[in-house]
Amino acid sequence: MRWEGIRRSGNVEDRRGMSAGRIGLAGGGIGTVVIIVLALVFGVDPRIVMEQLPTGSSVPPSSSAPAQGAAQNDELKDFVAAVLGDTEDTWKQLFQAAGQTYVEPKLVLFSDAVQSACGFAQAAVGPFYCPADQKVYIDLSFYRDLRQRFQAPGDFAEAYVIAHEIGHHVQNLVGISERVQASQQRGSPERARALSVRTELHADCLAGVWAHHADSSRQILEQGDVEEGLNAAAQIGDDRMQMRSRGYVSPESFTHGSSEQRVRWFKRGMESGQMKSCDTFNAAQL
Repeated sequence: MRWEGIRRSGNVEDRRGMSAGRIGLAGGGIGTVVIIVLALVFGVDPRIVMEQLPTGSSVPPSSSAPAQGAAQNDELKDFVAAVLGDTEDTWKQLFQAAGQTYVEPKLVLFSDAVQSACGFAQAAVGPFYCPADQKVYIDLSFYRDLRQRFQAPGDFAEAYVIAHEIGHHVQNLVGISERVQASQQRGSPERARALSVRTELHADCLAGVWAHHADSSRQILEQGDVEEGLNAAAQIGDDRMQMRSRGYVSPESFTHGSSEQRVRWFKRGMESGQMKSCDTFNAAQL
């Protein structure tokens, strides 16, 4: 991925090395707290989210020890600022073309744990977007996990992760998140889970829309980048995630979509470059 010449965003907030504070709840912990809070923010039954975690612990141990070294983390911070800047430029243009104004989100880098407007989170929960403060949160150690644990190496795979979370920000700005939350709260846990899958696949497609326009405008893609992005989408599908943690797959508990579905919608966004092609909510087949 050709990212060295991309404009760096000034919206990166570096909280690495800062204490996030703790919540002293017996039998729980900050990881469990943030899962419950985030689930409630999106109107999802917290049990749906908890089912995705490995059996035997509420949240897996954090793997955010700075094994990669400060120099590599600084390079990753520069990379994140470049990708974020490119998403800003892309979505500003797309919103302007639609007669709307794009509000730039903040991206928070943290180590081990962080406090957001959605609650406290450990690094183990992975990157997330909090609609309450319009910020994306990521512990850079996740990229090590992406390469080693999820077998999804490559800088474009890492960019896809950011673009997906920015997709949630776009959903928040255009009112999709609010409508989904209201529908989830009125429906059954099964309905809430189904809407969660459609929301995540929609964010995957929006990530593809960004990639389409970033490449057509700035030629950021190199040979193999598309395969890296598609592989990342596949490796974090619910079926593969469940197989790694449980040894079996339960489609009825999916919250993000299968590997096949995530690849399909990310690819659709990349090929079309149009938000209207990302309507997972009215799609007869995901």
